[in-house]
Amino acid sequence: MKSLLGQRLQFDWKIVAVTIVSTLLLMVDAYHRLTPNKGYDRIILYLLIPLIIVLVIFRENPREYGFTLGDWKAGLIITGIAILLIAPVLWLVAHGGAMTDYYESQLAGLPWNTFIDLFGWEFFFRGFILFAYARKFGAEALWLQAVPFALAHIGKPEVETLSTIFGGFAFGWIAYRTRSFLYPFIVHWFVASFTIVVAAGMLG
Repeated sequence: MKSLLGQRLQFDWKIVAVTIVSTLLLMVDAYHRLTPNKGYDRIILYLLIPLIIVLVIFRENPREYGFTLGDWKAGLIITGIAILLIAPVLWLVAHGGAMTDYYESQLAGLPWNTFIDLFGWEFFFRGFILFAYARKFGAEALWLQAVPFALAHIGKPEVETLSTIFGGFAFGWIAYRTRSFLYPFIVHWFVASFTIVVAAGMLG
């Protein structure tokens, strides 16, 4: 114990920066509105601010954080398969109850509102956080980025929130495999839009 207490703490400053900044941005999003539209808030908080940090403070290329097409052939195949597999599951779980109560009012503005809401959101988790952590922790970053992603869903219907630790891992894997946040974004965009349509009773 004494030897452990006597050890000098050493931190990777970029890991520290990403951890603190991402936590604070999630809190700001939870407590404040910057614009009349939550989606625009998330573009500012989850896309623009992280990109500024990458470019100005880290002095790195955003491509290193998944801001690229990456392996687009694998990305398109994985995206297509994911959508085909998840659509029937969503159709089953999104009917009625808490899902309808929460989502039916969000039908107006589709698919644009889910696009602007999720584009920055996906870069934040599957770009900024994932690839920063992957340098230090390798594949463990898939689980590490899934934790704040899941916690950020608290307040949504329970059945959705309970699934997000696994969904966050899956989205992270797609980004990790393709080296791009764009493909999990497309899948997540479909998931959100399709869930709202089903919950609103548009598909029976």
